Order: sequence, then C-alpha cells, then structure tokens
Amino acid sequence: MIIKKNHTSILKNVKKVFSSILDDKNYKLYEDKECIRIVLEYNDILRVSKIIKDNETLKFNQLIDITAVDYPENENRFEMVYIFLSITNNCRLLVKFCVNENTTIDSLTAIFPAANWYEREIWDLFGISFKNHPDLRRILTDYGFNGFPLRKDFPLTGNVEVRYDFALKKVIYEPVKLTQSFRSFDFESPWEGEKAETKKND
Repeated sequence: MIIKKNHTSILKNVKKVFSSILDDKNYKLYEDKECIRIVLEYNDILRVSKIIKDNETLKFNQLIDITAVDYPENENRFEMVYIFLSITNNCRLLVKFCVNENTTIDSLTAIFPAANWYEREIWDLFGISFKNHPDLRRILTDYGFNGFPLRKDFPLTGNVEVRYDFALKKVIYEPVKLTQSFRSFDFESPWEGEKAETKKND
C-alpha cells in the first residue's frame, strides 16, 4: 500500500508520539514508500500498542498481523513483527523487536482481540509464549505435538508420522523412520539409486 501525500505529516506525528513515550535510545524509526518501521524493546509493545490505537492523530486501530522470524545464530533468535493499519491515514506501521526462546511477551488481546489467534499461532509454530493470553494453546498442530515446526532447527522430516493401523482400527503415531535407500540416495543418477553407488565402488 503506497502512502499518499500526507506521508510527511503522518511520519512527523509518529515521531512526536514516540519521542514523548520512549527514550530515544530505546527505539529506532525507519521510513520507506510503503510503511513506517519502528524497532523497540519487547517490554514496550503493550504500552505502545495502546497509545498508537487511542491516539487521535495516528489512529492505528487495526492489527493486521503478528508473525516471527527465526535467526538461530543470534542470541535473541526470534524477530517479532507486528503490523498495524491506520485506515484514516492510509498508512501501515511495522513494529519489530527481538527476543530469545525464554522470553515471555505481553499479549495484545486486551487491546486488539484479533491478536488472540495470531499469538496462538506463534506459540504453536515458534514456541514463543505470551503473558496474560486468555487461551494460549496450539492452533495448527495436533494435540501432544512435539516441537515447534517453524524453528530453523526443527527436523524437516518431523519427529513422528501418522498412519492408519488396520489391526488396531485407528490412527496411530510412530517415530519417523528413514529407509537406508533414502539416506544414501544418489543425486547424480537418481533413477539408479544405490546400484549406481555400488558400481562406483567396484
């Protein structure tokens, strides 16, 4: 969404509001043609969200999305991304901060009810927990699921596989088993598989 001619005035108002509620050392503000981006401390997200929603000038009263990105090589491996929309000003605001896997973030459900399922999804897929969430449980994976699928260190094959057992007449879970044929797959001659590897050794 391209910001219209009032972009300058909106940016000015955002700077004014944030400078009044946060120390200059605790946030950074960036701008581009499509949105305004702010990087801040994780413990400021609840207060900031309430202010940008209630402020009569900004009116960021719609929460579009909450998501996360995993950078396992970093100490604070998860980058949280909140996207707010001001329909009145035709402007999007991206709020970002980084946390580690042991950090608990304030839930926004009391301010933006739409945050409920977004936060549940992040808990389910990344294992990031939220404080004061009314119903923090998995939403996409199955009951008793082990692990968090969108973490970069989660195995691509998963931990368990599901199949129907005709003897027991029910769906059962079993540990993932990779056959030896798959493990020693010959990528140079895929149609020959293990035979090609045997010929090379001979």
